[in-house]
Amino acid sequence: KKMGKGKSEDPKYGKRKEKAKMQLKRNIGYFDGVSFIIGSIVGAGIFVSPTGVLKHSLLNVGVALTIWTASGLVSLMGSLCYAELGTALPFSGGEYSHIKRGLGSLPAFVFIWTSIFTKPASNAARALLFAEYATQPFYGICPAPEVLKKCLALAVLWSLGILNGHSVKMAAWVQTVFTLLKMMALSVIAIGGIVLIGWRKDSLARFEDAFSSEIPNASQIAEAFFQGLYAYGGWWSLNYMAEEMKNPSRNIPLTVITAVPAVIVFYLLVNISYLTVLTPKEIVSSVAVAVTWADRVIPSVAWIIPVSVAVSIFGALNSSVFTLGRLSYAGSQSGHLPILISMLNVHSCTPAPAMIFSTTIASIFIIPSDLIMLTNYFGFSAWLMIGLTCASLIVLRYREPHLHRPYKVFLPVPFVMVAMSFFLVVAPIVWSPNLQYVYAFLFMMGSLVVYLPFIHFKLHFAFLDKITCHLQLLLEVSPADESAENKCE
Repeated sequence: KKMGKGKSEDPKYGKRKEKAKMQLKRNIGYFDGVSFIIGSIVGAGIFVSPTGVLKHSLLNVGVALTIWTASGLVSLMGSLCYAELGTALPFSGGEYSHIKRGLGSLPAFVFIWTSIFTKPASNAARALLFAEYATQPFYGICPAPEVLKKCLALAVLWSLGILNGHSVKMAAWVQTVFTLLKMMALSVIAIGGIVLIGWRKDSLARFEDAFSSEIPNASQIAEAFFQGLYAYGGWWSLNYMAEEMKNPSRNIPLTVITAVPAVIVFYLLVNISYLTVLTPKEIVSSVAVAVTWADRVIPSVAWIIPVSVAVSIFGALNSSVFTLGRLSYAGSQSGHLPILISMLNVHSCTPAPAMIFSTTIASIFIIPSDLIMLTNYFGFSAWLMIGLTCASLIVLRYREPHLHRPYKVFLPVPFVMVAMSFFLVVAPIVWSPNLQYVYAFLFMMGSLVVYLPFIHFKLHFAFLDKITCHLQLLLEVSPADESAENKCE
């Protein structure tokens, strides 16, 4: 029996059942958001090699701890800028969506073109590092076979890709569990250091005379600052899930204000703990600082640290897989990627095609892992995009003054972030020029070759529609915002 528009009859009860639009569901709460931010920031670095800051600080403990604090504060300022954009424009895609709104289609396309290359490569690197730590205990002092590590990396990558493509709630639950586990491991190190400070009087001397050793020059401080900011990378991840946050106008700022300061405190406590047990020279020369710390402090259960490293990498990889899928989804919605990628699974309302797309690209990088090394020269592009995003905030403040902004950051903060981003983009290229930077820049400009015919002039091939139709049926996906039975609750 034909019912009214947008309604159908329930065969069991004879009642009318509303049809709902296909859209991402707001399943991510405050604690999930905190877990995603902390899980994105805290990877293997703080466990394995927090030596860069200390090395470039010329083993000056006071300068190193100051740079850790300053790097955290810069990250906090950036995350507060993103919080304003996320609450005013709560859409998937993070920086991509904000750059497109503030600066236009072309800069946004350059961003997504670069991200499609660099972010999957970063995921591939994380998966390989996880495989390294997961397999090495079974081989002792011998290196694990490369084929085994690559197979395990692919298995982990696809497991997380399938999980994130199947259920947002399950992905958020996994993220929360693994974030709690890694924070427990960091707590063991932090609390252990606080306890040892009271027992080891010699360790206090390092902090009492913290600034007594050689003071680094400006370029060395800048290098140390780069290392510190890299360790805080991932603070921008929350904006990729703004469209799925419950009450984003409240939860986005609250989540940022909780998560980033918590990471700053933990990073400082962990570094103080390392300095309590090890000398600055021992820290710089150690391959894995946390493992060396555990061998000294808790030798009977030192195996906890390698396991914690694997757990930390797994959590960071899950968060990165989640956000990369949302970036692809947002790019497709704007017409910058094939339309299939913006479709949602009709059963789970998750961007399954976007997850398959991003996971496939990451898998390609795992096979010839040497390609991952090339992405090191794209590090400047991350801060370029952060600068463009903060510039978008400034532009929108003046161009759209009446845009509803539940949270507004102090206006000088985005100006500081734009200046900081410009410095972090230019400085590495000026101080250590390398031909690879030219290749990276040419790759970014190569986006124009695709943008002009396919985006600007809208060149289209009819046979792609047939392929899209077949894949749509195979994957059971539907365009977002198209009416469908409400199976997504």
